[in-house]
Amino acid sequence: MPIDPYILLLLGTVGLAALLPARGTGADVASGASTAAIAFLFFLYGARLSTREALDGLKHWRLHTTVLACTFVIFPLLGLAARGLVPVILTHPLYQGLLFLTLVPSTVQSSIAFTSIARGNVPAAICAGSFSSLAGIVITPLLAAALLGNSGGGFSADSLVKIMLQLLAPFLAGQVLRRWIGGFITRHKKILGYVDRASILLVVYTAFSEGMVQGIWHQVSAARLAGLLAVEAVVLAVMLTLTWYGGKALRFDREDRIAIQFAGSKKSLASGLPMASVLFGAHASLAVLPLMLFHQMQLMVCAVIAKRRARDPLPEVTGTAAAPTAASRTAVGTATRSG
Repeated sequence: MPIDPYILLLLGTVGLAALLPARGTGADVASGASTAAIAFLFFLYGARLSTREALDGLKHWRLHTTVLACTFVIFPLLGLAARGLVPVILTHPLYQGLLFLTLVPSTVQSSIAFTSIARGNVPAAICAGSFSSLAGIVITPLLAAALLGNSGGGFSADSLVKIMLQLLAPFLAGQVLRRWIGGFITRHKKILGYVDRASILLVVYTAFSEGMVQGIWHQVSAARLAGLLAVEAVVLAVMLTLTWYGGKALRFDREDRIAIQFAGSKKSLASGLPMASVLFGAHASLAVLPLMLFHQMQLMVCAVIAKRRARDPLPEVTGTAAAPTAASRTAVGTATRSG
């Protein structure tokens, strides 16, 4: 079961914020840099998303609709159901973070990787993850406004304006400029990937610094963290079960069910962290904690499931069943990174 090295970097950033939080002028500089980093992140997301690839994926609309329903309907319903665990197991701020976790879009990169390992429909996983990320730029803030409201630690109607300016506008600019800068983005994909991750680390440092300065970490105990992990484990188990057996009930074939399971049961750290920073402001540190924990949990569990799926007997027509695997290796290398 893999430990994502990036999670270790995130935890190191949290530790740095705990020891050396940004204060005064430093906090203002960090906040401004974080805002710019978030806008740049979503500009890159827009520039990377292939419009042609997204349109081609519409041919498999039943699968994509299923993944979107899992991501933005079933997940939030589970989040709302967890409200009954407050205050016995979860504190209200941790519950708000858990609910926010259920609202963010699905991943792209890890969904593709696990779908490939399990010999599933990788092109469908690419399109499903891309659609989810694109829809999440609009759907996640709207769901947050409806379900979190002003109780979301500073969330307000003004956050929708911030979303438009900091997330949606840069994303659309990236899409418009893709025809001119798409080649550059592709050629320097690896370097820009490091820029992505560094930007998210800056966002995390800023959010956790604000939390330390305001003393909100005194609200979290080891027992509460253990309770949060247990709740997240249940949520993940429910989603993995529903996506697999639900796909069977909807009569998807094995390859499609694998794509649905991995794309429909996962949440994007790369998209969720910047959104939380915009939506929650000074309370973002507690809001992103459930997402960070869930991210690592989903990687570990899905890695085990993918390896087991890879050992499943192939369908009767071996030649056609093996074809997606070969194509998947190429797709994984060219896929858009989104968490």
